[in-house]
Amino acid sequence: MPGTKEIRQKIRSVQNTRKITKAMEMVAASKMRRAQERMRMARPYGEKIRNVAAHISHANPEYKHPFLVVRDTVKAVGLIVITTDKGLCGALNTNLLRLVLSEYRNWVGEGERVEVCCIGNKGLGFMQRLGAEIVSQVVQIGDRPQMERLIGSLKVMLDGYSQDRFDRLLIAYTRFINTMKQEPVMEQLLPLSGESLGSPGSVWDYIYEPEAKVVLDQVLTRYVEALIYQAVAENMASEQSARMVAMKAASDNAATLIDELTLVYNKNRQAGITKELSEIVGGAAAV
Repeated sequence: MPGTKEIRQKIRSVQNTRKITKAMEMVAASKMRRAQERMRMARPYGEKIRNVAAHISHANPEYKHPFLVVRDTVKAVGLIVITTDKGLCGALNTNLLRLVLSEYRNWVGEGERVEVCCIGNKGLGFMQRLGAEIVSQVVQIGDRPQMERLIGSLKVMLDGYSQDRFDRLLIAYTRFINTMKQEPVMEQLLPLSGESLGSPGSVWDYIYEPEAKVVLDQVLTRYVEALIYQAVAENMASEQSARMVAMKAASDNAATLIDELTLVYNKNRQAGITKELSEIVGGAAAV
């Protein structure tokens, strides 16, 4: 059994760790509220531009945008993986990367080439270890999603689809459901299907100025960018929620461990005192 000094040092060490995890829990709770607000504020814009894109896609203009054309065969796949830059957020990244790995192996097994865009350090490191073809990346994006930081890497993927480097573009991220639940999902970005756009209640008659190609290029590109921005915002809200829950669990476990160690320390100390008293009584009786 360890001595009282070792147990006391262990208790002090766990107490210091608990202070750190408690502080990280409070910081994550504060960031989580702001991340959820940003995520909810981005939803009205995404819904409105989705509505506009849906009407334009059903208006049957003289120009059919490549983002709306479903290709007969799939020889290559583009994938945008959104993860966190930092750890200590439970199984958030693990669950997402497990889903990505399963789909990646299926594509490779079917002979499809995969080009990857990584947003976040954890996903970048994982795909590098996997040996995937990484064509663009964004790391250290901070606690607030900024479109100017993302636009360069996203343009590489959108151009890759327009230039027929791959036939489908998918995005993998963690969807925020509530503080206690986050769900890893993989969705198809391109080609834009009727399911994702929805069907408008009525058909709008458009007059294109200067021409349909220019207008559709701008609207559909902004729509796809809005989808990706919303995915990044959802992932950030999920990250802070998962980190807060993980740090709270760590703080609770540390408190339980401190109680158990304190009990062992008291028993050990009591046994030492009893032993010393026994030796004193035995010495006095011998005299």
